[in-house]
Amino acid sequence: MNSPSGMELAGLAGLLAAVPAVALLGQSGRRHTGAARRAHLLLAAGGALITAAALAGLATALLTEHRHDVTSGSRTLATAMAGGMAIGTLTLLAGTVALPGAARGPAAALRHVLDGLVIAAAIWFVGWVLVAQPTRILGDSTPYPCVAVILPAVLAVLGLGLTGVLALHAHRPRRYTVWVGAGVSLTAIASAGLSGGICRERDGLVLASVLLLSAGLITVAWAVRAADRPVQVTGDVLERGGAYAVVPMLGVITALGYHLARGGSLDAYGYFGISVEGLALVARQFLALDDVRRYTVQLRQREKHFRDLAHTDPLTGLANRRGLQLALRVAGEGRKALLGIDMDGFKTVNDLRGHDVGDAVLTEVGDRLKRNLLAGDVAARLGGDEFAVLMHGDPDEAVLAAHRLLAVLGEPYEVDGGQIFLSASVGVASTGELLHDADLALRYAKQRGKNRVEQYQAGYDELLRRRGTLTGELRHAIDRDQLRLVFQPVVALPSMRPVGAEALLRWTHPELGPVRPDEFIPVAEESGLINRIGAWVLEQACRQLADWLAAGHDIWMSVNLSPKELHNADYAAQVADILAELGVPPQRLVLEVTEHAVATDMEELVGRLAQLRETGVRIALDDFGAGYSSLTQLRTLPVDILKIDHALVAEPESRTGTAAPLVDVVVRLGHRLGLEVLAEGIGTPAQREVVEEAGCRLGQGSLFGWGVPAEHFESRLQSLRPTGPRPLPAPRSGPPKDATARSQVVRLGPGMRQLRALLPTDPEFASSAGDQNVGSVDSGREMGQG
Repeated sequence: MNSPSGMELAGLAGLLAAVPAVALLGQSGRRHTGAARRAHLLLAAGGALITAAALAGLATALLTEHRHDVTSGSRTLATAMAGGMAIGTLTLLAGTVALPGAARGPAAALRHVLDGLVIAAAIWFVGWVLVAQPTRILGDSTPYPCVAVILPAVLAVLGLGLTGVLALHAHRPRRYTVWVGAGVSLTAIASAGLSGGICRERDGLVLASVLLLSAGLITVAWAVRAADRPVQVTGDVLERGGAYAVVPMLGVITALGYHLARGGSLDAYGYFGISVEGLALVARQFLALDDVRRYTVQLRQREKHFRDLAHTDPLTGLANRRGLQLALRVAGEGRKALLGIDMDGFKTVNDLRGHDVGDAVLTEVGDRLKRNLLAGDVAARLGGDEFAVLMHGDPDEAVLAAHRLLAVLGEPYEVDGGQIFLSASVGVASTGELLHDADLALRYAKQRGKNRVEQYQAGYDELLRRRGTLTGELRHAIDRDQLRLVFQPVVALPSMRPVGAEALLRWTHPELGPVRPDEFIPVAEESGLINRIGAWVLEQACRQLADWLAAGHDIWMSVNLSPKELHNADYAAQVADILAELGVPPQRLVLEVTEHAVATDMEELVGRLAQLRETGVRIALDDFGAGYSSLTQLRTLPVDILKIDHALVAEPESRTGTAAPLVDVVVRLGHRLGLEVLAEGIGTPAQREVVEEAGCRLGQGSLFGWGVPAEHFESRLQSLRPTGPRPLPAPRSGPPKDATARSQVVRLGPGMRQLRALLPTDPEFASSAGDQNVGSVDSGREMGQG
């Protein structure tokens, strides 16, 4: 055994410097979790394997005798060292690829390895050309006798290739990842040099390789510690840019051409380099094509997803308007029909219960439509509470389906432990422009009372054009002095003496001629003009009433009120201001609101009506008996007058031919509640007789006069004005047994009176005669005595 030289001991000491670097890598691995922990531990394990193999090989070489003869023992030791360090180098390469930021995933890591292999094969082949015959630039130092150098050399060039790929495609900041790759490449080169130095017993090469190996592991440890920070994902899915593949291939072709030009030939090492280059390029191209295929599939899936989003309503899962239009194009010609559906009164649900409840109701509407569709039918939500159904079938089948859906959608909606009742309106179109025609039919269904099915007719287009014209012209009707008021008398029964007047709005257009109120009033409400028009009507009516009162006429005025005006929080103040400005006693003004309008928005309108009543005006509930008011609502509503709907007044002639029982019930009910009762729509003497027999003391209708201009109405008041004191009625000895009920005003206090029913059996009935004072009035003459 020879004594070790100073250079050998220096090499061994230099190799020991790599141990702290391995320890740092291990400590870094224990501090991390997930992918970073796995990568750092792989690097630590690779460094430990290389260091252990190098230490074992170097120690064995120092203790082996006859070191200066190239023996089979040295080659065996070099081969063992090369195998151990090759395993360590592979582990280091695996840890480098696994570093966070080196690749997006396993597939990208495999692409990096193949790209590195392409570069490595090119470097290998160029190196083979340089050391092979006839070039042989290393001369006698060519390491052919040491086969153990081959494996570390292969891994060294692979490390260089991988480092180049990471420099191109690693995530930012990539310089630390590149430093790790560079450190692993130095370690791999040192492993090849150390194996070669042991094999050829070159102490200088061994010492240089040991120092290079330690430097490489220290570089890896430093770079890993510095790279411990978040990375920014960059690059595209395909990792475009093919210079790293083209340049190595050009290098291989150039080197091969030079080698053949010098008279060289290919041996096993040359074939190995070219084969690896070709296989790596083919494999890389296969992966690239697979990436393109998968990327194309992803694009198609995303396109389908966004297309579905563009054609689907996110709340209900039904098609949206675009989806319905697409379905109409796909359906083409044939037997098909479109049902336009709108939920009646849905705005009230959002206002009173909130949008969350409203969305739940809309979702349930969508589910009901889905459950009641046939195969091939398409349901869509067009926006808000408007839906549509595209179905296959003829017009008759479409109408039947519309009635079926009308019943389904009219069933109660269970939401938050309570029930919500809604109806629907349906428009049906089966020819022409289905969307346009179904929308027209739906609008016509809404205008005709809702909760119904309407089939499109050609005349609806003319109605729509006229409605658009009316909307435009109505905006200027007040400024152009096209609106006027007429006044229909309200008479006391049985004398038929006018005691009040109802102001009715009329519109005469210079080109369209007279426009019916039932045509332009809905237009005004839909267009938002009703507030301005209503304010004009109220001011004109109160101004006329002030003139009549100033002329000494004992009269009161009734004005119709739109629910949209009541929604204005300042409406009561506006009414009070107009009355104060014109000097009209508030009790002389009666504001009429329909029973249907109040029933659909009970809670808010009750408060608004109470505010109006506090100003002193009286409230009349119009069209009573034609809506849905319950007795509880009637007791809650702050009203003073019940106006019996004309349908109840006309009921005896149309059905029974005798006294109408419902008129009698309503009159008695109103009197019991202390309300005035007015029967409207009286057109025949028979109807007047029925109303009088029921005990109603106020009447209105064509029998007493249509709406006339103010001057005509005033002429009638002048002709009926009494010239002397009114005679007292003759006393009665007693009421007949079959006499009808009468009404009586009960004084509750200063300025306060209440109406109560007076039956024939009451003792005070006999003292009542003539036309009774029927209302909360400020004088006995206000309503007229007849």
